[in-house]
Amino acid sequence: MQPENPEPYSAPAQAVWPAAAIPGQPGAHLRATQADGADPSPSGDADARSADEAKTPSELVEIPDAEPTHGSKLLNELRGQIAQFVIPPSQEALDAITLWVMATHLQPAWQHAPRLAVVGPAKRCGKSRLLDVLTETVHEPMLTINTTPAAIFRSITEENPPTLLMDEADTIFGTPKMAEKNEEMRGLLNAGHQRNRYVTRVVGNDHTPHRFATFAMAAIAGIGDLPDTVMDRAVVIRMRRRAEGEKVKPFRSRRDIPALHDLRDRIAAWAKPLLDEAANLEPDMPVENRAADTWEPLVIVADLAGGHWPRLARVACARMVAAEAAAEEDHPSGARILADIRQVFVAQREVDSLSTEELLHHLRQDPEAPWAEWGRGGLTARELSRMLREFGIKSGNVRMADRTQRKGYMRNKFLDAWRRYCPAVHPA
Repeated sequence: MQPENPEPYSAPAQAVWPAAAIPGQPGAHLRATQADGADPSPSGDADARSADEAKTPSELVEIPDAEPTHGSKLLNELRGQIAQFVIPPSQEALDAITLWVMATHLQPAWQHAPRLAVVGPAKRCGKSRLLDVLTETVHEPMLTINTTPAAIFRSITEENPPTLLMDEADTIFGTPKMAEKNEEMRGLLNAGHQRNRYVTRVVGNDHTPHRFATFAMAAIAGIGDLPDTVMDRAVVIRMRRRAEGEKVKPFRSRRDIPALHDLRDRIAAWAKPLLDEAANLEPDMPVENRAADTWEPLVIVADLAGGHWPRLARVACARMVAAEAAAEEDHPSGARILADIRQVFVAQREVDSLSTEELLHHLRQDPEAPWAEWGRGGLTARELSRMLREFGIKSGNVRMADRTQRKGYMRNKFLDAWRRYCPAVHPA
């Protein structure tokens, strides 16, 4: 049962803000607040979104609106506030950020604490500005500037975990040497994604072992991708620099923080009575496995709020998870090598085997692939072997057409990996 709206917030005043640009749409504008039940996508945005819409299952796009609650109005207002100050890369990203913020106010209900990975390819993409807005709207923000992992997990309580906010993560994980020095921080972020994952430290003069909680939602911003294990537990927002004609409202603490705090307090008042209901919900998810774990709190928030948000949450989930899966396949250290080898075997008419020399030759010939410039002189047999070993694929003696034997790879050794990691590339 949804609680009645507290009296002080029954008719909140509507702030009038300057028009802000639509994410990724130069020259267009997004209203600060939209009527609940209305399609949030501007009509002029249809062409830019058509490709994503074509890939989205129709049953998600056609989800009917639910009965709107006060929560849906709060989500609309929050989305409008965020859009004043930053331009996310897509409407789905803006919806995801909005739902993530509201989910921080229900943390005791969740089994998993989704990370919000705010990444971009360069400076001045709006990452830090987004964290400014999050700081004033999330539940119990804890800025982790130059903070040790020990100080962080000692600040987390199981009953009322804070929301961790980490900027300039590239100074922590940006290079292999940095990442190695900050392995404890990465472990903390990984462990804190799931409830009941503790770290044990000795405390006091008698060195008594003590368990510390790690469970807390976290937003992490930085240039370039975060470690793979963190990205895999995150809702990923890939920010980009504003184009000409894209305008945002400057963030001014004295002027803007009071309005954001007022909205934060109204969100907290709406969320608090719903903790038990949120903890018991198990929504139908458009994705599986860890992606479902990560997105479930956002979808539950949408279902509690009602209106058009159950549809928006599931569409954002499906599209953004699919985009990250495609990006992972393109990453050389991920499934990209499997996908490119699949293309080679298709081009060679599905031969039973290829020598290592032949396979490397064809991989290097692809002008859009990184293999010709991999390392100092292109991808080598040793590096190829190392990459494929992670997928359980090893080279062996293969018989060639001239009846000679050479070191190479059998096609049937790849079948299982192709099905698991790149099923969309010429299904085997």
